[in-house]
Amino acid sequence: MTDLFRTDDLSFDYRPRASRREVSSDWTLQNIAVSIPAGSTVGIVGESGSGKSTLVRLLCGLLAPSKGDIVFEGRSIKDWLSNGQRDFYRRNQIVFQSPASSVDPRLRIKASLSEPTKALERRKPEPTELKNWLEDVGLSSDVLSRYPHQLSGGQLQRIAVARALSVRPEVLFADEPTSALDVSVQAQVLNLLMGLKHRHGLTLVLVSHDLAVVARVCDRILVLKDGQVVESGETAAVMTDPQTAYTRTLIEASRATSLVKD
Repeated sequence: MTDLFRTDDLSFDYRPRASRREVSSDWTLQNIAVSIPAGSTVGIVGESGSGKSTLVRLLCGLLAPSKGDIVFEGRSIKDWLSNGQRDFYRRNQIVFQSPASSVDPRLRIKASLSEPTKALERRKPEPTELKNWLEDVGLSSDVLSRYPHQLSGGQLQRIAVARALSVRPEVLFADEPTSALDVSVQAQVLNLLMGLKHRHGLTLVLVSHDLAVVARVCDRILVLKDGQVVESGETAAVMTDPQTAYTRTLIEASRATSLVKD
């Protein structure tokens, strides 16, 4: 498969440039080299603070690298964001962890759902488009007139997914998309994402602290610890023959959690 994304010596530090040293252990991300093949489902896993969300925000163009580069379809992300920013953001969409904070509480769902089309395609979506987007994620059009507080967390996350897909992206980033939801609806949202991935031919990048979730749905796994990639590879290889003690610990923890849930 052809790589959509590739990073080269990617590093990031939230501190201002003037207060940074050379890349060291206190940077958020350090010397990240990863590739994301077109059409794949890639899981990024690690404990809280490992740098998972920061890496996704860099890939999406929401943060700028402190060092190194990100290449999307053969072009540096710096070039994309200077010459083709709207197209880059249309083709790469993200669903965040908290569905409630992803929408403006003052706006009806119709307005929130229309925002990407207005911003990235400079047009107002047709009523039939809104209806189709909602049907795609298992919701009826009667939610269009409601406010966010009138919907459940699972419904809001479906709205967030529908909004991301409204501009027909090639890559969908899902940053802990189920962790803020009740256990009863987590599997539903995960199954929804996988169905949409296959139906729309998406490349899906799933961020999670739960290795069991990632292993269940992803082709490839990227393990982060303290801002560094400690292991990566095809899911079966990582799960059956982990190369680091940290990965083995994550596997054992995910199995223990699965036993508790069962």
